[in-house]
Amino acid sequence: MDAMLLHELVERYQQRLIRYLIYLLGRRDMVDDVVQETWLRVVERGKSFDVRFPFQAWLFAIARNLAIDQMRRKTGVSMDSVEDEDSGAPSEFLASDAPSPFELAAQTQDAAKLAMAVAKLAPIYREALLLRFQESLSLKEISMTVGAPVATVGSRIQRGLTILRTDWEGGGL
Repeated sequence: MDAMLLHELVERYQQRLIRYLIYLLGRRDMVDDVVQETWLRVVERGKSFDVRFPFQAWLFAIARNLAIDQMRRKTGVSMDSVEDEDSGAPSEFLASDAPSPFELAAQTQDAAKLAMAVAKLAPIYREALLLRFQESLSLKEISMTVGAPVATVGSRIQRGLTILRTDWEGGGL
C-alpha cells in the first residue's frame, strides 16, 4: 500500500476508529493495540478491499473482528451477547465508571444522562446506535461492519432506542 495513501487514511479515520473502539470495548487500555493491529491488517489486506463498498465499513469490520478476538482472549465474552451486569457478564467488559469521550464532550445535563444510558446498553445495541448516529453509517454499512443482516441491524437500533426511551420516560436516567 502506498505510504501517502496510508497516511491520508490514518489522518482521516484514526479518531473515528479510536472512538468506535472505546465504545465497543468499553475500556481505553485495550484500544491502542487493536487500532495498531487494524492498520496493519489494512496494509496487509489492502489489495482485497472492494472499492464498490465504503472504506469505513471495511475498516470498522476489521477493527470489530480484532476487538472481538481481543475480548475473547481477555474475558471470554462475545460482542453478540446481550448480557449485562445482572446476567453475569464480566465487569471488566462492561463500560467503566470513567467518563467516556461522549460524556466529556456533553455540554448539557441531558446529554450527560443520555451518554450514561448509552454506555449501560448491551454491547450489540450500543454498537448499532454508535455506528448509526455517531458515525453516520447507513444500515447497509453497519450490516457490512458487524456481519449481520440489514433487518437485524435495524432491529438492534430500534431495540436500543426503545430501551433508552423507556429509561428516559420512566425516570431511570
